Amino acid sequence: MTELRTVTVGGSPVHVLHSHGGPTVLMLHGSGPGTTGSGAWAATAEALGPPWRWVAPDQAGFGGTPVPPGSRGGLKLWTGQAAGLMDALGVEQYAVIGHSMGGAVALALAAARPRQVTRVVAVSTMGTPGAPLSADLDAIWAAPADRHGARDMLSRLFYSPSLVTDAAVDARAAAMREGAAAYASLFPPPRARWADDLTVPAPELAGIRAPVLLVHGAEDRVTPLATAALPLLHHLPDVRLHVLGRCGHVPAVEHPHEFRQLLSGFLSRD
Repeated sequence: MTELRTVTVGGSPVHVLHSHGGPTVLMLHGSGPGTTGSGAWAATAEALGPPWRWVAPDQAGFGGTPVPPGSRGGLKLWTGQAAGLMDALGVEQYAVIGHSMGGAVALALAAARPRQVTRVVAVSTMGTPGAPLSADLDAIWAAPADRHGARDMLSRLFYSPSLVTDAAVDARAAAMREGAAAYASLFPPPRARWADDLTVPAPELAGIRAPVLLVHGAEDRVTPLATAALPLLHHLPDVRLHVLGRCGHVPAVEHPHEFRQLLSGFLSRD
């Protein structure tokens, strides 16, 4: 059973979807306009269900979580907010799943909190040293909050055009409009600097002791396999990579059954 609540972290409210249960898994969404914790992870969490306790926040600038006064977002803010949220919830150890931007935050959190983070799943991840801003991510960050912007964004996220339905476009456009004010402050041009900000330095990656599972689509145009995931095999000391064919940037939607099997197997490993 999941519920929504608001938790105060560093004096600012954080909107969280969470469940009750056993070992805790923190789930961090990506950076596309209109993205929320519940929108990104509710279906996955519900399908996997017990024995885990799921915590899926809206990160600052997304959904119901505002950007704190005087901040413009960035890896340091999102990592600190994630750590502070788990402290506020009284969770001493937890696994972390992060998608895209959330993958970078998950890796940075594992480096910063080695005693707390037990496992990391980085999906279509950002954060790789030297990875350039792709043209598709640049376009997604700049997408206008209307049906045209939503359709263009979804067409870049998914490998299969069949997933870009009118219903999906309408839902994403509505979410984009709702969060437009807060999101506008996050990635103003020139946008390459924000991709650079999300880089996790090589020494920090090398210091991560938690096992890391990388999950990536072979046809991902937003964070391409060659520049985002493959180099991390040389940076992370305990890492494995699963590549899904005929898959773009969102494995949880494009290959939901196999994705959940990967998560369940990795999180359950002794």
